[in-house]
Amino acid sequence: MAFLLLGLIAGAIAQMILPGRQGAGWFLTLILGVIGALLGGWLGSVLFNAPLENFFSIQTWLLAIAGSIIVLLIYGALTSKRG
Repeated sequence: MAFLLLGLIAGAIAQMILPGRQGAGWFLTLILGVIGALLGGWLGSVLFNAPLENFFSIQTWLLAIAGSIIVLLIYGALTSKRG
């Protein structure tokens, strides 16, 4: 349950950081946030050998938010309407 909460909050923070409107509702934000948290944790462990401490670790939150930003950028690029 804590991982879903982390994903939702990280996804919401990532949406606030990114300019423009991504058009994702709370459920899609949850899904993209969880995927982003997984991606951020994986990249952090592979690239920086960063151990994920626990839910309240700043390192865990920063990696989850960074991963969510990456996932939201990819989502925005895939769903953008080019006119």
